Amino acid sequence: MEKINLKKILKKVEKPARYLGNEINSIHKDTSREDIIRYAHCFPDLYEVGMSHLGSHILYDVINSEEDVFCERVYAPRVDMEEKMRENNIPLFGLESRESIRDFDIVAFTLQYELCYTNILNMLDLAGIPLLMKDRKEGDPFVLVGGSCAYNSEPMSDFIDAALLGEGEEMNLEVVREYKEWKKSGEPREKFLERIAKIEGVYVPSFYDVEYNEDQTIKSVKPNRECAAEKPRKRIISDMNEVRYPERFVVPYIDTVHDRIVLEIFRGCTRGCRFCQAGMIYRPIREKNFARLKEILEKLVKTTGYDEISLVSLSTSDYSELAELTDYLVDEYASKNIGISLPSLRLDNFSMEIANKIQKVRKSGLTFAPEAGSQRLRDVINKGITEDDLRRASRQAFEMGWNSLKLYFMIGLPTETYDDLDGIADLAYEVVDIYRDVHNGKLKGKFGVTVSTSTFVPKPFTPFQWNPQDKKENVVEKQKHLVKKMRNGNIKYNYHDSDTSLMEAVFARGDRRLGKVLLDAHKMGAKFDGWDEYFDLEIWKKAMEINNLDISFYAHRTRDFDEVFPWDHIDVGVSKKFLIREAENAVKEVVTPDCRKRCNGCGINVHDIGRGLC
Repeated sequence: MEKINLKKILKKVEKPARYLGNEINSIHKDTSREDIIRYAHCFPDLYEVGMSHLGSHILYDVINSEEDVFCERVYAPRVDMEEKMRENNIPLFGLESRESIRDFDIVAFTLQYELCYTNILNMLDLAGIPLLMKDRKEGDPFVLVGGSCAYNSEPMSDFIDAALLGEGEEMNLEVVREYKEWKKSGEPREKFLERIAKIEGVYVPSFYDVEYNEDQTIKSVKPNRECAAEKPRKRIISDMNEVRYPERFVVPYIDTVHDRIVLEIFRGCTRGCRFCQAGMIYRPIREKNFARLKEILEKLVKTTGYDEISLVSLSTSDYSELAELTDYLVDEYASKNIGISLPSLRLDNFSMEIANKIQKVRKSGLTFAPEAGSQRLRDVINKGITEDDLRRASRQAFEMGWNSLKLYFMIGLPTETYDDLDGIADLAYEVVDIYRDVHNGKLKGKFGVTVSTSTFVPKPFTPFQWNPQDKKENVVEKQKHLVKKMRNGNIKYNYHDSDTSLMEAVFARGDRRLGKVLLDAHKMGAKFDGWDEYFDLEIWKKAMEINNLDISFYAHRTRDFDEVFPWDHIDVGVSKKFLIREAENAVKEVVTPDCRKRCNGCGINVHDIGRGLC
């Protein structure tokens, strides 16, 4: 393959380092080898976002561990770079080799966010790869997807060859090895899909037929050949201590969203928040032990030169060896001016002792997520925290020297009232009063409380998948209400655009018919829809109208418990029976305890029978 010459355009675009591909710890292999398999790992957003995605770093390292497989990174070029590429007939290329991914064997995309789907189509188009799966011929790359949105990849089913469900470290290698065998066999293209459909976690949408009822709901989803499982089952890594983890991260030359060592301490969550898709689909909980984390960290510090370590999980403060780990991090790295950050801290087990220890190098901000403004609504969503937890944590933080706090909430949650909204403002003012009380009635220095709200999006495989999303006019009114309520010099209120949340809901709960909507929106110029500066709701309204589909049907409609969802044939381990029970408990305002206290019968222990993971 011919190496692409970028010299004549890189001086004309913003941040040319996005496209160089020769960063520290990047992997390069001999592409002239006849036996080498070319794998493009594509993140459908800007370099700075994709380079901050832990899963991409893990898969880049894992896939490249195969000596005869070359995995390269590919990101969505910014609009200025895309224009120059199209003007100069430069196809989308792998960063490491700067060779066109049109000629690669496998092109795989991470689906982390529904509003990146048009970027995938744009990247395929820029690469010269046929957008529609049915149009690809022998010699074309296979297009795969993975990530959290892959659990409902139905809106993308026209464009993808297969979706990889669950954790990809082992599954991707099995797919690549099967590709090697298929390539030797000389079998037609479809035979490769039949081969990988037998791998646990691999879902081939074209191997399933969808029937619809007269009211446009789904009647059934059934496999159309023997190799396709009745219910494709997500893949789980059993032993987090044994699974491969990068010993070196690619270190960028420009600032990215997260410029730090990212240390994954466990997967899964036992809390059971009813709005949280990640808490359901990443079950069961599996920890890395302290010894393994030390081993990984020592290598990453040496190979990256980063001056910050971030401990990552869905709920970091639930890690069973957190005190021992933070003691080690402070003792070992504080003297080397390496800071430590702990995202995902919960109010009910927030330890100021631990928080204070990790601030010895530099004091970072504190963010708490009450999620809802009243105890009633927190019980509805099963958040499991109280206002006393917020009061205690805020007081401790201010006594230890913090002078700012961020509070995160959602609006539009099921059963929400204006009393619940008023509770958000009340909590913000109470935090101000606590700060004043700690400082003898004074508001010292640059004190401030930042309140952020996002719009609730009902997600698949959650107890709220049956609930409607608030209509735009309701969301806007609620945002205006909160603006009026929090007019205070010490309180800053930020809120998320409701238009993007609307289309996120449409595609989160979407079916195969949305593929035509995606294609039409792409033709009308939709791209970077997750960015406010590019998102255009009118394009989406027009694309929906062209295809005789209704936004409200997907976003604003309450579903019955017996309705068949587009994703009902996918097995994520959590049973529909459990989700229905949790939906009913939400209406009753009944709290379900943490799974570490008792088994709540979600179904994951049946899904993983014999593995002993739950």
